[in-house]
Amino acid sequence: MRRGKQLSDAILHAVERYYSGRFAEHGATARGVDWNSQESQELRFEQLLRVADRQQGRFGLNDFGCGYGALLAYLRAVGAEVDYRGFDLSELMLKHAQVEYPHVRFVGSAAALERTDYTVASGIFNVKLDTPFEQWREYVLATLDTIARLSVKGFAFNMLTSYSDADRMREDLYYGDPRFFFDHCKREYARNVALLHDYGLYEFTTIVRLGE
Repeated sequence: MRRGKQLSDAILHAVERYYSGRFAEHGATARGVDWNSQESQELRFEQLLRVADRQQGRFGLNDFGCGYGALLAYLRAVGAEVDYRGFDLSELMLKHAQVEYPHVRFVGSAAALERTDYTVASGIFNVKLDTPFEQWREYVLATLDTIARLSVKGFAFNMLTSYSDADRMREDLYYGDPRFFFDHCKREYARNVALLHDYGLYEFTTIVRLGE
């Protein structure tokens, strides 16, 4: 147990340093959270938000790995009625988000999040750095357990796909097997799970609908 916690803490520390470095270099832009463009960033948001039933009005949302608050800006731009909370490891990004959105709650610990309708996670599983593959996957699975516990109606996450072109894959990135994560979510969390692998990026999004 203690060794596992030490490993998790080491992973989180390395990830925090990486993303804070990107933000320090590129600022509050898509590149500041390691995406190629704002267009691809918003395309990811569109897929993740398919978990929420926006026809039923206002909903609660935990943004797990919120960065500088780009998802909140997107939600406001599309007119979504949402009670939003953001969590991120990077203190630099959280400070920026809190200044930009002073009336929104941003936290630096997942334990400070409250259970709400939905939780979404964009890009948090991609950058494994030098963590071995199996250890990173265990970290991903443990994080999914946390996300599931924070969610009442459902959750969604994205991940680079193992179906990416081999000559473009990088050693410091994690490419998940969509079949494995679809099966895991079906077995562990809910009967109703959707796998989205058709929106033109080298990744997939998994939608998990709880309590259905």
